[in-house]
This record gives sequence, structure tokens and C-alpha cells, in this order.
Amino acid sequence: MNIETLAKQGRDRVYGGLAAVESLKLRQMRNSALRTCFTRFEETSYRMEYVARIRGKEFINDAAARTVNATWYALENTEGAIIWIANGGDAKANYSMLRSVVLRKVRMLICVGGDTEALHEAFQGIVPVIEDVDSIGEAVHKACYSQFEHAKVVYSPAAPDVLTAEMAGEVFRHEVNEL
Repeated sequence: MNIETLAKQGRDRVYGGLAAVESLKLRQMRNSALRTCFTRFEETSYRMEYVARIRGKEFINDAAARTVNATWYALENTEGAIIWIANGGDAKANYSMLRSVVLRKVRMLICVGGDTEALHEAFQGIVPVIEDVDSIGEAVHKACYSQFEHAKVVYSPAAPDVLTAEMAGEVFRHEVNEL
């Protein structure tokens, strides 16, 4: 495989391939304790999960990203323009580490929940459009019918919610499939 073909695969596939190579190396190790330690990891549900493409927009379910760090990873590893759906309600969150990636990629921020003031303060003047909604369903609908064509809609909460990650992920997936 030449470098051009590898580059066309995308960052996630390259990282996945590298992880597979490392996995093969671990299987060949003689230290069974070390090998066992690394084989206990399970794939996380609702982590960068592709849901659907609707009206030219890809919907990505990252409901497991309940921290600013996890959301940074999601935004950084999503190619192209992003419509970001985030949870409100975490006034103590330090969103400053997201500013650079948000400035480069996020075209619209949809804040779900009651207390969205911290999100507004962190990204006012950085994101062209910031809107508040009451539910994940309303956020999905607003993102789908937004002016930003061919954007990726990333539900990456960046904060805990009353719903578990699994419940929020299921709600997001259901709402996208209802469009």
C-alpha cells in the first residue's frame, strides 16, 4: 500500500489499523498477565458512532463523551464543518481547551438543557450560530434543517446529564432515524 492510499483512508481508519498491528504484537507477547490486561478493554457504545446521512449531513452519536476532554477528541477527529450538539448545565466546566478546535470546525452550536450560560460565554464570538433547545429531539431537528449544508452533526455532550450515556445515545439515534 502506498502513502496516498493510506492517507485516503482517514485518520480514524489509520489509527484503527495501527491499533490492530499493536494488538497482533500483544498476542505474541509471552507475558500472559500483560496480554490479559490489554484484552479486557471493550468497545464503548455511543462513541463516535455513525448513525445516518440525512439531507447531506452525517449524524455522529458521541453520547459517551461526558467530559470536555472526550468532546475535544470527538471534535478534533471529525473532518469538515461541524454542527455540535452539547449539554448545558455544567457551569464549572472549563471549555477553554475546546476553543481552538471549535474555532476551526464548529459552524453551529446547539445547547440542550436549561443552564447554557457557560457554553454561551465560552463560545460567543467564536461560533457563528449558537442556539438553545429543550431536548435532544429538538436539537436533531434544528441541526438537520440548518443552513449549514454537508456539515457533520456531532452529539458530544461535554457534560453529564440526567440521562445516562446509553439513554441519551438511544434518544439521539431514535430522533435521527425519525427525521
